[in-house]
Amino acid sequence: MTMILRSLISALIGTVCLTGITAPHIARAQEPAARVTAAQQSAPNFAGITKWFNSQPLDIADLRGKVVLVDFWTYGCVNCVNTLPHVVALDAKYRNRGLVVIGVHTPEFPFERSASNVQAALKRHGISYPVAQDNESQTWNAYRNQYWPAQYIIDQNGHIVFHHDGEGQYEQIDRTVARLLNANS
Repeated sequence: MTMILRSLISALIGTVCLTGITAPHIARAQEPAARVTAAQQSAPNFAGITKWFNSQPLDIADLRGKVVLVDFWTYGCVNCVNTLPHVVALDAKYRNRGLVVIGVHTPEFPFERSASNVQAALKRHGISYPVAQDNESQTWNAYRNQYWPAQYIIDQNGHIVFHHDGEGQYEQIDRTVARLLNANS
């Protein structure tokens, strides 16, 4: 019976991530999966972060002059886990050229709130870039984020210039980061 229950729970978690079900406190919008942000809104600062991993606390204003990739994820979401190798690779490829990758771990389920569980996930996935633990979804809400995973690219002036929800668009994300870094060279 326990094995069946675990299988059902795993299937449910996978379905929640795969179907793009949003956090219960956020209304769902009908938007494309990837888009260049036309208005180039200023990136919100990190809010309500309960713990920082691999870094001292960061502030968006202090990152001006850098290209920043903010990656919203949670370790219990299969789609998020599928994107992590690509995010880790971007960090390795562009870190020394001015890219700052910041993971924002926003839990969907109570067990994902545990700092030790998040730390174990960072080790398991080889994540060495800064990760903010957003247990109260305050940074999630500041970005008006709605999906796991979601990537936001912020230019050197602190503006969101690209946003993508879900898996995929890896080449477009890479090209956008490379273009921004080359523009500053």
